[in-house]
Amino acid sequence: MDLSNARWRKSTRSGASGGDCVEVADNLPGIVAVRDSKDPAGPALAFAPAPWRAFVAQLVKRT
Repeated sequence: MDLSNARWRKSTRSGASGGDCVEVADNLPGIVAVRDSKDPAGPALAFAPAPWRAFVAQLVKRT
């Protein structure tokens, strides 16, 4: 999976202290990528857009 053109954005829920940071790239065709911002060269998870939207919708319901 080529993520070289990914535009990563940090979660608005991530604190300014640098802990528990998640970044999402949703500008790639057919996938939404997620990674730990503390380890940008590390692994990333990839989801199809529809399951990602369903996951986020469930999170929003619980907040």
